[in-house]
Amino acid sequence: PEVKSVHTYTPPKIKNNLMTGYTQKNDIIKNIQTNKSNNIVYFPRYINDEGINGEGEIITIQDTPIDYFHSMFYDPSAKFKLNSHMPTHRKIVYYGYTSNYLTSLLGKIEDNEHGTHVAGCVGGSGTASRGVYRGMAPACRFCIGKVLDRNGEGCIESMKMGLVWVLENHVRYRIRVLNVSLGIGTSGEAERMEELVELLDAAWEKGIVVVCAAGNNGPGEGTISPLGCSRRVITVGCHEGGYFGARKDLCENFSGRGSRSVLYRKPDVVAPGTDIVSCNVNWKGSAFSGYRNAYTKKSGTSMATPVVAGAAALFLQKYPRATNEELKRKMIYSAHDMGDSWNKQGWGMLDVERFCREPDR
Repeated sequence: PEVKSVHTYTPPKIKNNLMTGYTQKNDIIKNIQTNKSNNIVYFPRYINDEGINGEGEIITIQDTPIDYFHSMFYDPSAKFKLNSHMPTHRKIVYYGYTSNYLTSLLGKIEDNEHGTHVAGCVGGSGTASRGVYRGMAPACRFCIGKVLDRNGEGCIESMKMGLVWVLENHVRYRIRVLNVSLGIGTSGEAERMEELVELLDAAWEKGIVVVCAAGNNGPGEGTISPLGCSRRVITVGCHEGGYFGARKDLCENFSGRGSRSVLYRKPDVVAPGTDIVSCNVNWKGSAFSGYRNAYTKKSGTSMATPVVAGAAALFLQKYPRATNEELKRKMIYSAHDMGDSWNKQGWGMLDVERFCREPDR
């Protein structure tokens, strides 16, 4: 038969939910566990100080790999390595499904700083800042899945293989929380995207707390990332609670919005996502000489999502027999109503104190 036309097939991409084109301002740096958190996320520091710090909880992050030699990921409870002044890190296993996976293993582990920043939000220890800039669950451990390349992009197949790995290994590594700070780059191949959503649902059915980013395609209605549209998973949007005043470049202004036509709220909850301070891959120094450039600011639902994932780890440490369904109900019912529309704030702002301290409903 006659060939009428030829076109190039471009598969849809998976990408991180970092706000591209965002310009850093010279604002006073605040972290998710300093005054900003106390005012917005309702996270009193005494929760960590009383031992609710994520110890024993395993969180898997599907992203770029992390720079696990960063001081924020050292394990202070481990024995010191021979011929080294630094303790071992808190990474349990590292798996990858991108074309440059082997290269990243042989060379510099982190080839895009997104994963390191996300992991720091979840469980950075704050070592380089004497505890000032630490993550939500600073004693948790990580299973790191490399599903994005050095440009912060990947394909559906790499994400699919990463999720299959989690399903096959969650019992072996005792994975209880899955953080997905990723989004779909294009709207093509709806069936294959549905496969990813089904895998996320399957992870939920296995008892894993699945936390997904709402994406940065707002503020239009129905702009939640397809990965966060499942009714089961916990979908996280951005909200700053008025902390930055009238600034226009806030993450909440671009955070994905749910659809008013559905019978359930999306996103489920919101958390801060603007100017979040976490680990920087370009750090230098040591515990003896001091650290330089250990932290950097980033914005996006990619940063709000690990705040919620880290809070989930705290809850599971305190209530080890809780199911993911019980955790989700407790999280959304304890959230702080910000007075915004349901399709922007969901059930409200994450309130860690009420989430971890109130009697079970």
